[in-house]
This record gives sequence, C-alpha cells and structure tokens, in this order.
Amino acid sequence: MAGLGTLCLAVQLPLVCLLLRSSASTAQHTLGTGSSLSVEDRARAFLVSPDGTFACGFVQVGDNAFSFSVWFTAAKSSAVVWTANRDSPVNGRGSRISFRHDGELALADTNGTTVWASRTGGGGRGLTVSLRDTGNLVVVDPSTGRAVWQSFDWPTDTLLPSQRFNKQTKLVAGYYSLYFDNDNVLRMLYDGPEISSIYWPLPDLRVFGNDRTSYNSSRIAILDDAGVFRSSDRLQALASDMGVGVRRRLTIEQDGNLRMYSLNASTGGWTVTWSALKQPCQAHGLCGKNGICEYLPSQRCSCPPGYVMNDAQDWGKGCNPTFAVGNCSQGAASEKFMSFKVAQTDFYGYDLKFNMSMTFEICREQCLLDCQCVAFSYRLDGAGRCYTKGMLFNGYTSANFPGSIYLKVPLDINASALRVSAQSAAAGLACSPVVPVLTVSAAVYGMPARNSWKWTYFFAFAGVLGVLDLLFIATGWWFLSSKQSIPSSLEAGYRMVLTSQFRRFTYRELKDATSNFKEELGRGGSGVVYRGVLDGGKVVAVKKLAVEVSMQGDEEFWAEMTVLGRINHMNLVRIWGFCSEHKHKLLVYEYVENQSLDRHLFDAADGKQTTLSWSDRYKIVLGTARGLAYLHHECLEWVIHCDMKPENILLTREFDAKIADFGLAKLSKRDGGAGVELTHMRGTSGYIAPEWALNVPINAKVDVYSFGIVLLEIVVGSRVADQRTAAGERLQMPQIAQALRHVLDGGDVMSLVDARLQGQFNPRQAMEMVRISLACMDERNSRPTMDDIAKALTAFDDEDEHPAYRS
Repeated sequence: MAGLGTLCLAVQLPLVCLLLRSSASTAQHTLGTGSSLSVEDRARAFLVSPDGTFACGFVQVGDNAFSFSVWFTAAKSSAVVWTANRDSPVNGRGSRISFRHDGELALADTNGTTVWASRTGGGGRGLTVSLRDTGNLVVVDPSTGRAVWQSFDWPTDTLLPSQRFNKQTKLVAGYYSLYFDNDNVLRMLYDGPEISSIYWPLPDLRVFGNDRTSYNSSRIAILDDAGVFRSSDRLQALASDMGVGVRRRLTIEQDGNLRMYSLNASTGGWTVTWSALKQPCQAHGLCGKNGICEYLPSQRCSCPPGYVMNDAQDWGKGCNPTFAVGNCSQGAASEKFMSFKVAQTDFYGYDLKFNMSMTFEICREQCLLDCQCVAFSYRLDGAGRCYTKGMLFNGYTSANFPGSIYLKVPLDINASALRVSAQSAAAGLACSPVVPVLTVSAAVYGMPARNSWKWTYFFAFAGVLGVLDLLFIATGWWFLSSKQSIPSSLEAGYRMVLTSQFRRFTYRELKDATSNFKEELGRGGSGVVYRGVLDGGKVVAVKKLAVEVSMQGDEEFWAEMTVLGRINHMNLVRIWGFCSEHKHKLLVYEYVENQSLDRHLFDAADGKQTTLSWSDRYKIVLGTARGLAYLHHECLEWVIHCDMKPENILLTREFDAKIADFGLAKLSKRDGGAGVELTHMRGTSGYIAPEWALNVPINAKVDVYSFGIVLLEIVVGSRVADQRTAAGERLQMPQIAQALRHVLDGGDVMSLVDARLQGQFNPRQAMEMVRISLACMDERNSRPTMDDIAKALTAFDDEDEHPAYRS
C-alpha cells in the first residue's frame, strides 16, 4: 500500500491531503456507538490518536474510489499503515463508516451494502472505538477494559512497533506476501497469475544457511521500539538508526521488498533503515514471464534477444518470443534449432533436468533434442552445471553470475536481429524501470496461496533437510563440548558459526598442522600465512593474525567470522575455520596452489616464473573485478577489503583469481551513509587511495583505486610505485595519469604493455584496461563502481577466444 503522500500525488488532490493532515486537531480520540462519518465529510478524520501521530478516515485510492484507512499524520511523510477494504473500495458519494449500536464497526457503500465489518459479535452496548498512539484501531468493552476487536490483528501491508505478527497473519502487497510457512520459517512469496515462487530467504540456501531455524514452532515476530525486527525463526533485522524515540514502520511493497522505514523528525521524510532484499532483482516475478531484471544500480527490465514486450505500459506482463519453440515432433530436433548466448544471465527455477558435471556440448544437445526445453543455463563453476529450462521466469543479469543462459531459437531466425536485440538490451535501449502502479483491483492486491503437489513436495523436501541439519548441529555441539567448555554468553555465536559451516580449531591442532608454523606462504598487515596439513591430509593456509587484530574481544571476532562465513563467491578465498584462544586468533583458509599474482607478475621479470600470458592476465583481471563487485554490491554485508594488491590475489592451477586476506576487511552498513570511520590508515604503500590521508570516512571507492593500480600493473608487468623518469626520479600519480591519457588519446597501447609478451596481446582489451585504470585513479566521487568495472570487462571477454595479437 502506498503512503498517503503518494496517493495524493497519484490523484492530484493536494488540498484533500492537506485537509486530512490538519484534521487531527479537530477529530476525537474515542467514539461511542452510533457515531459515523460520510465519505463526503472526508476532509475531517473519523478518529485521531491522543498524541496526533495517527488518524483514520477516508483515503482516495482511485478515480471515485475510497478506502477506510489508518495513516501517519506527519507533514510531508503521511503513510497508510492499515486499510479495512483494500480489495473493495467504496464510492465517493453516499458511502459511510459507522460504529453501529451493536458494537460493530462497519463500512457501507453508496447503495447501503456492507463492504467491510469488524465482526465484533454484536451485543455491544457501551462499547467504544478509539485510535491509540501505537496506530492500533481498537473496539473496547469499557466494563472489562478488554479489546473485542483491533486492527493490529488484521494487518494489510505494514507492521508497526509492538504489533505482533504470527501464523494467522500475513502482509500483502500486490502479488507479494510475508507469512510464516508450515516449517516455521518467515518467508516472502510471489504468487502471480502464472507461477508461485518463494524468494526470501534466499532459496539457493537451506534454512540454516540463511541463519534461520525451523525448530521453533511458536511462529511469532515483532518490531520493537528500538528498531529491531525479531522472529521465532532466529531472524534479527536491525535498523541502521537503532534506538528508541523514532517512529518506524515495516512495510512490504509492490516491488516485493520488505523495508523498515524511520521517520526523520527534522525533515518529515521517511528513510529506509533496513531491507530484506539487498538488490531489487532478488524478488521474483518483477519482469514477468521471459523478462530479465538487472540492477545498475537501479532496477530495470528487458526482454531477451528474439523476444518482445507484451505490454508497453507494464513490465509485469513480461515478454513473448517472436518465434515458435517446441515444434520438433518428427525427431532430429537439434537440426531445427540453435542456441543463442545471453551472458551473465540466468532464470531461477523451472528446471527440466539438472546435472552437476556435464560438458557444454552435451548440455546444449539435451536442450535442442527436448521439445519442452526453451533454454538452458550452463554455469562455469565446478565441473560444469547444466540446467535445462521448461519455462523462463525470474530472469536476472549479474556481472558475478558464473555462467550464461542459452536461448533455444530456430535456425531460420534472423541472426542479425538477434544481435541487434542483444546489443539493445545491454545498452538499456528497450528497457524501463518497473513503476509500481496503485490500483484497486483485487487481482493486483494478491490471491490466496495455492495448494498443489509442488508445495507438498517442497515441504517434504524441507522436512528431510531439517532432519539432516539437526544431525549436523548435534554432531558439531558434541565435538565442541568434547574439546573445551563454551562460555554461555557466546552460545548464540557458536550456533551461528556451526551452521555457517565453520570448524573451530584449537591452537594446538593448528600448531601441529603447520609443524610449529614452519612453512611461511606470505605475510601482510593483518598477519602471517603458513602452510598446514590437517589430520585428514587436507592442505590448508593458516593465518596467524597480527597482535592488533588479535586484541579484539572474542564476541567481536566471532561476529566478524559469522559474517565472513556467509560470503561465498568463486573469486574469493573460502574461510574453512578459525581458532580463538585468548591472545591466539587464527583463520584457516582453503589452500590455493599457484601462489599469489605478484610471484607470477613481478618475479617473472627475474626469470623465477613463466611470464603470464595475456589470456591468463585478462582472466585474472576479470575474476578479481567480479570478486570485488560481489563484496561491494551483492554479498549479505557490504565489505570493503582495504588492502587490494597483487599479493592478495591468489591463483588456482587454471589461473582463476581468488581474492584473499580479509583480516583487514571492514563491514559497511547499507544505509547510504558517507562511509565508515577507521582509527588508522590501512593498506599497503603504493596502493592506498589519497583519501586515506584526508581523515574522511572511507567507502568502497578505496578498493576501486587500489584495483586500478593492480590493473595497470597487470598491463605493464611491473610495480606502478617503481616507475621512474629517465633521470631516475620516481613518477608521481599525476604524471602516471597524464601518460595514460596520452596512450588513450594516441591509441598506441603497444608501448605500455609488458614487453615480455612480445606483442602477443589483445589491443582492444588492453585499451579498455588502461581506460578503466585511469578512471579508478580519479577523484573518488568520479570513480566507477566495481559492478560497472566488472560489466565493462565482461563486454570484452569473448574477444579472448579469438585474440587479435599484434606483431
């Protein structure tokens, strides 16, 4: 439900809104039976709360359409928080809200038909109706003080502080709803005209992987006065401005996101202080069937190549193919169709088949031979994951998605039209943002959840997984309790660590695994890394954290570890475990065989390593950009690395990049603030952004600057900090930037590229890398985001298959 300010703008009746806001000074707080208000008198409120924060009465929701609602009265910030007749608006003439003599609050339309009633049961002599300071509209029996009916028991799209949310209640906005599922987990569901799909908590993870539990069957949630939203499934959402004395609301909105809003007393405006979805495209159904959602960083929808928009005014109706798919009854189906790649794009769900280890060619053949298959997704992570699709819903594009969708199209389709369509979609030419439209149609406000075999299968599957999770947790607790006692104050922290797939090591175990910290792999500002071998023969990297890092308290350390444990990306080094015993704090990482980038990039100049090929360099650049983009934009917490340099980019045997060393990382709130305050400069000389020295809040742009330096070093094959003039003087950054501009203007990148490559490189990729590097060194507000950088590099990635080498 939109706020009253939005409603006023939609119907262009600012005078009516002004009268509604000012009516709080004249309306009453409590009324007896026999009281009523006609829609013609809507300029005054039916009731106001004693402190004047809330009012209730008639609100216009369409052309000659009105609802009976409760709203905030704050100037410039009115927001409807409850509506009696959301699905059945009444006429603008002759309609009336009445507190009848039988004690029932009822809304009648112009013809006298009762559209809505409180159903208090009748026999209500002496009952009163009042609007409380909490925003709760209550019918009370004064003789007992008991509430016989209250609006808090029937929420619409908003939850207010102290309003209890339970298994009987639901928040609904359009096709989206928040509810407690049968497995006791608080979820959000898209229930559209064609599909139903759960999208929060993240469906790719199991219950415990989302830091929830399904074992508490009380199914209760509440938003408290301090700005904390808690539920019995262990969800805890904190407002970024936590504290009492602030007016707040929790609202599910037409874009499928659940947001907590705080009222700014000085400006009278609402500020988002928490949201369930970190990116709009995580909500399902936003762009309709066959539609693709993208976050850039604002949301937009587009159609895949070969598809056209169904309704130019409504992206929710999706896209239609311009060709026929599925006409392959005579066999030899693969000879009639081909696949068309849409990079970094996927459609969630509706898989016909799934295979964990399959070649691309076999995956493609499976789809082309299957009449039901309309596309297939092939992911590059692991041994190759193949998903053939029977329908295309919940499409999204992300620079960090490790794969692509391949559309099944007829061989006789116009190939040039496909390419133009693809380029238009990439440029956003055919796209527009989804604009939620307030309507009064019952279909838009949502329908009851459907009962089908899909849900039976889902709940059965969830139950089996729950039993397995229970066994896993019980085993973990037994292991920990056998090693040492656990302080009760940290019990919750241990639970979270266990369910995040961490292992807690003792200091003795890691000392033995590293042969008393014998083989050093590297060192940095946050500590020294050693090679270790666990009891089962697994090789790991063990980081002994520096003294200043180790001095932090156990609870702070474990809190950071639980956040890092939820971070998972193919271009980030995975943390497997930790040790925290008094002053000893260590992290256990996966072991990456090919050492760090600096060993291959700089040591190769001395003949110690083989020179990195251009294709490997570009792969490393692209992987690093995607890893940083994930940290900055897509993971559960925003993370600023603070020490990006070649030493912290580890390489696998295939030269895939993995970003390491989160010992210096800083978690950043997603409230749009200026940045985070740090007590001292972090990072490594030569890679530190200029703003570190200016004593200003630090944001993710410090990593962008450092990445620009690393990017340039990959091109030139040497340290930027070591670049000198003919006279032997060290080049300053303004001089380096000037040299890069000269290269871009003249188009002669050959003189800049590492001479050890002997001219074997892709000049277009090299020019793009130089351009990005220069942009990264700009003033911080002008620097691109890592998401922008990853997209720009991805656009040139396909050229690597047919590099245009120069002689």
